[in-house]
Amino acid sequence: MASRLLLGTRKGTFIVERVGGTWRPRLSGHGGAGSNYVAKDPYTGRLWALLGHGHWGAKLSHSDDDGATWVDATAQIAYPAGARYIAQDMYEDATSDFGVGWRISTKAATLAKLWVIAFGPGGSVYVGTIPGGLFISRDGGGSFALNRALWDHESRGGDLSAGDANAETKWFGTPASEGGDFAPGIHSIAVDPRDPNRVLLAVSTAGVIETTDGGASWRSRNKGMVLDHTPEPEAEWGHDTHAIDLCAGAPDHVWQQNHNGVYYSADGAATWRKVSAPTSGVHFGFPVAADGHDGRTAWLLPGHSDQKRMAIDGGLFVARTEDGGDNWTPLRAGLPQEHAYDVVYRHALAQQDGVVAFGSTTGNLYVSEDRGDHWTAVAHNLPPIYSVRFG
Repeated sequence: MASRLLLGTRKGTFIVERVGGTWRPRLSGHGGAGSNYVAKDPYTGRLWALLGHGHWGAKLSHSDDDGATWVDATAQIAYPAGARYIAQDMYEDATSDFGVGWRISTKAATLAKLWVIAFGPGGSVYVGTIPGGLFISRDGGGSFALNRALWDHESRGGDLSAGDANAETKWFGTPASEGGDFAPGIHSIAVDPRDPNRVLLAVSTAGVIETTDGGASWRSRNKGMVLDHTPEPEAEWGHDTHAIDLCAGAPDHVWQQNHNGVYYSADGAATWRKVSAPTSGVHFGFPVAADGHDGRTAWLLPGHSDQKRMAIDGGLFVARTEDGGDNWTPLRAGLPQEHAYDVVYRHALAQQDGVVAFGSTTGNLYVSEDRGDHWTAVAHNLPPIYSVRFG
């Protein structure tokens, strides 16, 4: 049974271990610094932390002694000279049908946030960033390079290195950067365990994107998704995917929590089916976790709405489906059912071998050892929790 959790929080990296039947959290490193995402490379055993130092910027940190000590990575992420992107900054506009307008400009790319890290065999390490660059290492993190095929993709205006853009971008922004800039961000990376050349990404805001040739080319995977809040609801691009997760044991089964609901794919993200259940509170949220063996099983942390980001009616619950989203079971045992205002970020829910864990922005950490049927509060006084992963 899984017995260790890696936590990224607003004020450091924590390791939570199950000792003598009790889960015990401890500060492992980066005290006082924002730790956006913490994960273990399953191929090397190295722990990685994606840090946001505020004034000092973003840094990669790693540990080769199981979290006892951490060091800044020798190779840090940096955008190359000439890397540019089309920015669309939103502003209030009372004359617009939607109350907002957009200022379009072309900007030199600088690293705003390290958001997610994923791993493949043979030393492959993938890092997703804001403003929407995917950096890849093929030497275990010894060096990183911006994937130009994705950065220069036609969906975001093509190669802009020569100057200002005359093209249109289909990649919109997210306010999740360290400095508050509105720019695209890669927040989900899923490497197919059957074929490391196949990688799925999710972008705020563009949607789901796939490569099947190791990053040499990319294509959208948004068929079946609907943009309910726009004049073009069936557009190919512009989808506000909050998180994706695939079933490691059956990778054609992929789950998605979207701004506009919950989606499920049984054909490797070629098509999506909306499986929200709004009358049961299953619709809006940020994280999703797929079971590691049964592709039809997944867990969600529903929230009230984008305008009211908190537990629904003050009662915190996890939703589980075991039939591909046809039915959802609310799991409440051990979770607060009144005066709960938890928000659970997109990386702060995880499962492994029947153990499910999640952490909230209010510093609460919950663990279930029976697939979500019953929950135990592991901690109440942690800093706001950004990510939860087993490791």
